[in-house]
Amino acid sequence: MAADSEPESEVFEITDFTTASEWERFISKVEEVLNDWKLIGNSLGKPLEKGIFTSGAWEEKSDEISFADFKFSVTHHYLVQDSADKEGKDEVLEDVIPQSMQDLLCMNNDFPPRAHCLVRWYGLREFVVIAPAANHDAVLSESKCNLLLSSVSIALGNTGCQVPLFVQIHHKWRRMYVGECQGHGVRTDFEMVHLRKVPNQYTHLSGLLDIFKSKIGCPLTPLPPVSIAIRFTYVLQDWQQYFWPQQPPDIDALVGGEVGGLEFGKLPFGACEDPISDLDPIQAPHWSVRVRKADNPQCLLGDFVTEFFKICRRKESTDEILGRSTFEEEGREIADITHALSKLTEPAPVPIHKLSVSNMVHTAKKKIRKHRGVEESPLNNDVLNTILLFLFPDAASEKPLDGSSSTDSNNPLSESEEYNLYNQFKSAPSDSLTYKLALCLCMINFYHGGLKGVAHLWQEFVLEMRFRWENNFLIPGLTSGPPDLRCCLLHQKLQMLNCCIERKKARDEGRKTNTSEIYPGDTGKAGDQLGPDNLKDMDKEKGEIGKSWDSWSDSEEEFFECLSDTEELKGNGQESGKKGGPKEVASLKPEGRLHQHGKLTLLHNGEPLYIPVTQEPAPMTEDLLEEQSEVLAKLGTSAEGAHLRARMQSACLLSDMESFKAANPGCFLEDFVRWYSPRDYIEEEVVDEKGNMVLKGELSARMKIPSNMWVEAWETAKPIPARRQRRLFDDTREAEKVLHYLAVQKPADLARHLLPCVIHAAVLKVKEEENLENISSVKKIIKQIITHSSKVLHFPNPEDKKLEEIIHQITNVEAIIARARSLKAKFGTEKCEQEEEKEDLERFVSCLLEQPEVLVVGAGRGHAGKIIHKLFVNAQRAAAVAPPEEELKRMGSPEERRHNSVSDFPPPAGRELILRTTVPRPAPYSRALPQRMYSVLTKEDFRLAGAFSSDTTFF
Repeated sequence: MAADSEPESEVFEITDFTTASEWERFISKVEEVLNDWKLIGNSLGKPLEKGIFTSGAWEEKSDEISFADFKFSVTHHYLVQDSADKEGKDEVLEDVIPQSMQDLLCMNNDFPPRAHCLVRWYGLREFVVIAPAANHDAVLSESKCNLLLSSVSIALGNTGCQVPLFVQIHHKWRRMYVGECQGHGVRTDFEMVHLRKVPNQYTHLSGLLDIFKSKIGCPLTPLPPVSIAIRFTYVLQDWQQYFWPQQPPDIDALVGGEVGGLEFGKLPFGACEDPISDLDPIQAPHWSVRVRKADNPQCLLGDFVTEFFKICRRKESTDEILGRSTFEEEGREIADITHALSKLTEPAPVPIHKLSVSNMVHTAKKKIRKHRGVEESPLNNDVLNTILLFLFPDAASEKPLDGSSSTDSNNPLSESEEYNLYNQFKSAPSDSLTYKLALCLCMINFYHGGLKGVAHLWQEFVLEMRFRWENNFLIPGLTSGPPDLRCCLLHQKLQMLNCCIERKKARDEGRKTNTSEIYPGDTGKAGDQLGPDNLKDMDKEKGEIGKSWDSWSDSEEEFFECLSDTEELKGNGQESGKKGGPKEVASLKPEGRLHQHGKLTLLHNGEPLYIPVTQEPAPMTEDLLEEQSEVLAKLGTSAEGAHLRARMQSACLLSDMESFKAANPGCFLEDFVRWYSPRDYIEEEVVDEKGNMVLKGELSARMKIPSNMWVEAWETAKPIPARRQRRLFDDTREAEKVLHYLAVQKPADLARHLLPCVIHAAVLKVKEEENLENISSVKKIIKQIITHSSKVLHFPNPEDKKLEEIIHQITNVEAIIARARSLKAKFGTEKCEQEEEKEDLERFVSCLLEQPEVLVVGAGRGHAGKIIHKLFVNAQRAAAVAPPEEELKRMGSPEERRHNSVSDFPPPAGRELILRTTVPRPAPYSRALPQRMYSVLTKEDFRLAGAFSSDTTFF
């Protein structure tokens, strides 16, 4: 046994010749993909409808395979068909040729305007393409091409797949494909030729017919009839005889030009160049027209918004743009924020009763002249004055508007969808000052000085805000009331400043009026004000130190005059709240009553209960609310933190308690709760000692909790009317904060704040222009823009990329509307006298915008056809500098004129032919199968794409 085993020990390696090679593995992967996609067997769909390749939905699915380390992508392209068409998918029909071979002869979808090139060349509804996965990769050598084609042939044979399978060869830009389709006993080979120049012998039909005949090698004589479809493409380049209706911008105009009706407060609209560059009429029994769109036509609205958006990326401050010390002044004209505190103790300035533009711009101009000449100012006086009058219309009147600064309530837009877009975009109402400011800055940036102009106008705007604050002039174009949190932050800041002006104005006017008229029962002396000792006590209770309401703008002498009355308040006010004894209460006079509260009386002395005059809660902008939320959150969950949080939140409650005590001497906490929070005072019927049913009330359980915040606040509160309390809303401090906020805004910050308003305005402009044209596809796009913008603009800091997308969408819509107007002008829809003709042309223009290619009804004899013919004739005459019609008449007979005149159409820019026939190949007794050859001839391109079928039953 040992001897027998010795030879075996010498065998070190066994070569397994059954191991699969890379080529076999590649074929196996192709087969696996075809099986996964269920492309096995023959499925017959219904005959292709006319135009289905363009109107139908195409889908594709892809996978990746590799040949050794070379990666290929496999893609299945197919026309989506009804489920009824696919019922026979799994049923193999042996006698029927594959669906794709039948489609080669179908004439319903010749020259589709929008389709994959293989669909155009071969008329296929379904096919698979194997192409190099990377764009830079290419199959160049002939041997590799043949290897791939062999792989395809084997995979089709092994799987029984009857869908054509193509391989892309050469560089991708050449669009070169070879492929194969197999059925039961039949095969179609797809071949291609691509040349830069057309060989002379193939520039005419007979030469192409010779190629076709030689390729099919038909053994029959005579040759069966060949059907030919021809498409000639003519390009109309010259539109000079039709002026583009858009007026050019007037660059020299002082305040805007005529483009799109340009004026301050309105956005421009329209394309600066003709957005329709080419029109392709086709000389044939059937005419179809395709519009070639100018690549990225310059559109005013898009440019306006884009240029404004660019400011968002700038880093410079206003000082850096306009020169240092922009806000510096000398002497009494100091307007710097840092001097605000010193101004608080100065007497109120004498109000200027007449607002005028000269008053507005005087200070700013004076400062600018210090640092540069008048001629160097970014904005000239005329432009600046026009803008300021537009923003502040009350400046032109003799009397400033003393009433509410709210916008016109009768505005029909107010309730409309267009008006309320500001809510979705977080911008500002379209009749507001903020919205108008955004439009003016947009226009200044585009027409009057760019970034410097923007910085200059903003500086003037901030100075105007300070002027109005100091002189008690309300800001126009803002709704009254607290800041609207649905609007952009800048709009909220302006509303906050208006709130401050309203409070300051009311206080200053109240001070001018005799106090005895306002508060009956008071002596009219300065004794109404709190003394310094009591003030300190009150401030300790509230956790902060400050002056009384009236004292903010008063001199120190007026503030220290009131010791006698306040001592009385100090001694009696606190006790009256606790004991409510008649002796203590008698010395207190009720103050700050609004009106009597129905039939309610005080529980302990039976006096009527009066509703007090209370302070309004402090208005807040969203950044202040966020800041407050952060402070409260940082206090934590400890008992001390919770207590401090409650005290911070109860400032308004304490103020109302003090007002209530002042209006109702001798009141108790129960009285206050009955008015302020009725649900916390529980009443029930009980039987008293005498057996009578009486109502008995008590505080709710939450009010009886030990160290309850309400009880603490009530014990702390003194009987002080609202007019003498420390202000809940410190309008002076808040106004200075807003003015400082405005002053430090860089142009980039400003652009970010106002971009929602600019986008809002652009959408409204697009909607307005679309309403004039009534283009259904544009309506849908505008709805998509609004939805998209609503999502993007509601975030505090939207991404630049998303903002750019919105601006790009708006520009696209503008271009579509401009194209519609261009086509209407060219086809003269407005000049049509007959209503039927006008409707036909409008329908034709609408289709041109929405479809890749439109059939001309009646070809050259229809309304549109006649106009197209005329356009070509005019273009040809213009190109050849043809003689006038009078000279043509003198040239003699029609034959002579035809000989001498210029052709109506130029030489075709492209010629396409499809040759089809059905012949038996390769032998006379073979099955007659479809043969097809597509040819395209242009100046720089010549392509032949052939599909040649043969019977493989005996070959």
